[in-house]
This record gives sequence, structure tokens and C-alpha cells, in this order.
Amino acid sequence: MPLEIAGSQYEPLKWADIPGWAEDDQQAAFETFLASCKPIVARREPPKEPKALGSSLSEPCRAARAAHVRSSDEARAFFERHFVPLRISRLGETEGLVTGYYEPVLEGSRTYSEQFPVPVYRRPSNLFVRGVRSSTASLPNKGDVFRKIGRRKLVPYYDRAEIEDGILSGRGLEICYVKNFTELLFMQIQGSARIKLEDGSVIRINYDSHNGQAYTPVGRILIERNIIAREDMSMQRIRDYMASNPDLAKELRRQNKAYVFFREVQLSDKDEAIGAQGIPLTAGRSIAVDRLLHVYGTPFFIEAKLPIESERSQTPFRRLMVSQDTGSAIVGPARADIYFGAGAEAGRISGRLKHGARFIMLVPKGLDPVAAGKRMILPDARPSAKIAKLFPPAKDAPKEGPSEAPKNTQPKGDNKQTPVADSKDGTVATDAAPAAVPLPQARPDGPPPRRKTFRRYLR
Repeated sequence: MPLEIAGSQYEPLKWADIPGWAEDDQQAAFETFLASCKPIVARREPPKEPKALGSSLSEPCRAARAAHVRSSDEARAFFERHFVPLRISRLGETEGLVTGYYEPVLEGSRTYSEQFPVPVYRRPSNLFVRGVRSSTASLPNKGDVFRKIGRRKLVPYYDRAEIEDGILSGRGLEICYVKNFTELLFMQIQGSARIKLEDGSVIRINYDSHNGQAYTPVGRILIERNIIAREDMSMQRIRDYMASNPDLAKELRRQNKAYVFFREVQLSDKDEAIGAQGIPLTAGRSIAVDRLLHVYGTPFFIEAKLPIESERSQTPFRRLMVSQDTGSAIVGPARADIYFGAGAEAGRISGRLKHGARFIMLVPKGLDPVAAGKRMILPDARPSAKIAKLFPPAKDAPKEGPSEAPKNTQPKGDNKQTPVADSKDGTVATDAAPAAVPLPQARPDGPPPRRKTFRRYLR
């Protein structure tokens, strides 16, 4: 098949049929796409994990690097020239799901104190992900994770409760310290943070690895316990509940056994967080997608009504995005986490997003399923009449079917169907069954018939 994405359905569209396509600022999307093209073009080997798009983005990426796009109209023309739009969703569904994420800005310290008692850990040396080298800069967010005991024994890594209780303390893994475990939890959910130190300097940290334990959303637990209604759930409501109930917050937090380790990255205050593709994200244009289905750098046009301006607003969101990141909760063909930037306002917008949206994936023209379908070779109809002439039945072969010919049919002849009048309404029908195609008979006095001729007609 020219394009096949597991568990999904897609519909070819025309550019004119995409609501908001002509009004969007595609130049901003082009610059984001151009940033993704750098690692795509630099790749010398095909992707290790087979995906529907494979390495097909290489061609439009080379064209993008050679293009001189100076306006939104030129950018829009570029995408229309090198891609085809497909509306994509999970099988049996018409919409996907979008959420939001951001980069928290927190106060912290390089040293432990009563004000900053909670450590932010780097990856421990005894943490291993099956099939991945330990020297890898950033380990995947999925896969089996183990702790090594001795030379050979591997066991599951410590969960959140064990780490919070200090199982890793004293090993020199502390990057910095923050005020409380709730701040650390939300920092781990977002995957990056800016830590403002007491001397005014800022350190940047990014996701590096995880402990392999199951991720459990604390918001879902609050809904199941009827503490917060589903329609009122937001990140801010979770923060407020944990701040008001510190003892219950500890038990709630530990229901999520997953734990994230960070690494310090050299970025300035002007630089955005680094995504899983290894490049800085673009606020309002970068999305996290399911890395098992999609290729980083794939453009997606997202159409939705989102609470951008306030919790109850229905702001039209029609924007071309680029997949540059991933997350353990981002699963499915039409699922995205929108990156909104850094700071409190970005956090408020991100925290109230969990809405349906329509996804339109831009596929390189080399994989156009409509054009490829026209070129697909269909098998010829089976030439049963020719085979029957080549291999006629033996004269003494037993006849199939009833021994007596049915009425209104020819007992002998060339196996043609004979029209008869139906006794009820006088309409013409056929009463004779179609002739069976006889198989070649083995010769008792010689070798079996040659099969070259048989295969030739089958082709």
C-alpha cells in the first residue's frame, strides 16, 4: 500500500476544502518546518523504526532549504506544491484530541535548604532501557527500564514513592532543588523547566529518562473519587487541591509511580525548550505526537475551538503545526500536545486544554495515496474458458451433479445457460448452473501436463 498507518482512517482533501487554510500564517509554520529539516537532511541512514512516511520528508526538506520564502503566500504555495492534505483520525472516529503543554519557570537553588528541599535528579548510572545504549543523550519515554544489581541481575527501577523517600539521595545526582514535590511533579509532566536561582541566573533542564513505571494521571484519580467534576478539571484545579491538602496530595501524587530524570542543557533565556527531535520548539507551532506512528517534522493542520482566551471561550484554532516532540500520554494517529511556550500564562492556557479537534496531515507528494492508487496494477480476471479448452475433461470422467438433467435445460451442448420463463411472473431467468472448470488430469502412461502454459494464462 502507498500509505498505511495502524489504526487510522484518512480522507484525501483539496486545499480549498480546509477551513482556515488560506487565512493562517504559513510563513511561521515554514520556519518551524525548516528547523525540523536540518536533522532530517543530515540523516545518513533510514529510520530504524518503520513508519508510514519513512524517509519521504527528505525531498520536501531539501526543497525548503533551497527555497527563498519571504511571505505567508509564498509559504502556502510551497506546502501546496510539495504536499497533499489527508484528514486523519482513529478508525470509526471523526475527531482527534488536543491538549497543551509548556515550560514552567520555577524558583530554585543549587544547594539544599529549608526553602528548597526537593531535589531534581539527573539520570542514575544504574538505569538501563532495553535495546538502548546508556550513553544515549536522551533515552526514549517508552520501553522496559531496569536497575542493575551486580553484574547480570536486572529488576524494575524504583518508583516515585521510593525516590521521594530518599533512595537516591547522597549519590551526587542532584542538579538543583525546588520548593516542593508538587512543583517537581508538574515539571516532570511538562518535560522541561527554567530554574531561577537565588543569584539571578537561570538554568535550563530537559527530559532525559524515566523510571519505566506506569504513568497515572492524578486528574483522573480526582475525577474517579468525585473530588473534582470532569467538566471542571484543569491543571490549576489540581494545583489548588494539592496546596490545600498537603497530606492527601502526597498519597495522590504517589499513585503516579512514573518518575522523570532531567539533564541540564545550555540554552539562553531566549531559546525555547528542546523537543524529542533534538531541536528547540516553537511556541504555538510545535506539537508532540505519537512517535510510534508519526515522523518528526510532519506538518499537521489542526482545526478546533479551544479555550485560549479564557476557560469558557471557544477561540477558533486553525493553524499549521509541525511534529517535533512526543510524550508517554500522546497515543494515536490524531492526538497532539500543543506547545505554548514558557511562563505562567502559557501554563494557564495549557492547563485548560483537553478538546476535540480535526487533524489534517500533510503527506509528501511522493506518497500521495490517490496518485499511487491509480498506478497500482490489478490482477486480470481468471481466464477459465481458455484453461477449459487447453485441458478438456476425459470422455470417461464421471459427471458432477445430479444424474438426471433438470427441466428446461440442455442435457448436452456447450454449457450455455438457457433462458426460461418464470412460472409466476413471466420474467426471464437462468436455471442452469455455471459450468465447473475441470482440473488437468494425470496421464497414466506419461508425465503430467506441462505447467508453463497453465501459468502463462494465469498471468
